[in-house]
Amino acid sequence: MAGGNLDNAKKLKADEFYTQLSDIEKELKNYKKHFKDKVVFCNCDDPETSNFYYYFVSNFEELGLKKLITTHFEIDKASYMLEYEGGADLQGDKETVVKRAIKLGKKSKLKQNFQQGGQGVLFEEEPTRSFSGDFRSPECVELLKESDIVVTNPPFSLFREYVAQLMEYKKKFIIIGNSNAISYKDIFKLVKENKLWIGPSIHSGDREFQVPDNYPLNAAGFRVDENGNRFIRVKSVRWFTNLDFKTRHDNLILFRNYNKTDYPKYVNYDAINVDVTKEIPCDYEKVMGVPITFIDKYNPDQFEIIALGIVGSCEFSSNRKMEILDKNGKPTGKFTINAKGTLYRKYIPKKDKKPAFKDAKTGVLYSSIYARILIKNKNPVKRGKK
Repeated sequence: MAGGNLDNAKKLKADEFYTQLSDIEKELKNYKKHFKDKVVFCNCDDPETSNFYYYFVSNFEELGLKKLITTHFEIDKASYMLEYEGGADLQGDKETVVKRAIKLGKKSKLKQNFQQGGQGVLFEEEPTRSFSGDFRSPECVELLKESDIVVTNPPFSLFREYVAQLMEYKKKFIIIGNSNAISYKDIFKLVKENKLWIGPSIHSGDREFQVPDNYPLNAAGFRVDENGNRFIRVKSVRWFTNLDFKTRHDNLILFRNYNKTDYPKYVNYDAINVDVTKEIPCDYEKVMGVPITFIDKYNPDQFEIIALGIVGSCEFSSNRKMEILDKNGKPTGKFTINAKGTLYRKYIPKKDKKPAFKDAKTGVLYSSIYARILIKNKNPVKRGKK
């Protein structure tokens, strides 16, 4: 993401990750039919460095694009808008191709905007200043209106706001973000309503991003290549889109049958707990709580999403006062209502490592459950049949 968070300079630098070309190619190959005669907008991308720009320039004719537009915001670099409509000589390395494409494109300087109550805040002493290239600036919004499909790596810290803008203007999109965004109330609502879903090329693990030369290499995984380019590995990233693709409608193969021992019920919600997505029982007709990673395998033709298993998304059936236990299962003297607003079930010694809560009145032990999505199988197998 060339450009990023305008809340302050420190956060912006922390948001400045550049997506690898190989990751872009693996994802975008699933959407080729959607691009013909379309205007693509990359609104967090400096053409000189962005692999998104290079991908679309290199594949402009093959995809049948009508136009490519790029804008970006960076603290230490002037922002501009670039329109490209094909015609570049694609022979040569990436730097050569990009330079030719930029030279052929229509380049315009973006204005700095000053607006009362604006959200483009960089320094506290300039609370109403909006900067050129900010995806929320009037100029960039006008370009957004003109576009058909938005493809980029937006600032992770502004993901909610970025998606909200895309939905406001009813745009198709393919963007990359942190998988934790699924648990955001506003993002989950879009998933539930089948207005946003996960792309097919990343389902687990982490991804490597290039970072600026002044980016601190204090991540768990990092490297510097032979040319001095710096890279870090970022956990739990996913592609988010509202463009359909074939494998999204593949059924998850289910082979387990329901039984009360392996699938205990929650105490505070009428649903069974499923610890691993592949162990969803094929014959259970009611509500099930599944891991957030279920979303990678979600087929809207096969499952119905009911809610997110947290307070505010579903109605809990009990509100017990519970003492919080430490990592060793010892009392802390601290209390909570309804297990901190999450799903929970009775502690099962052979199944759980340590209990997390103790009922303040009865002393019964309970286990907290990590974030769950509540779902129903639309076509469960009838008992006694496969």
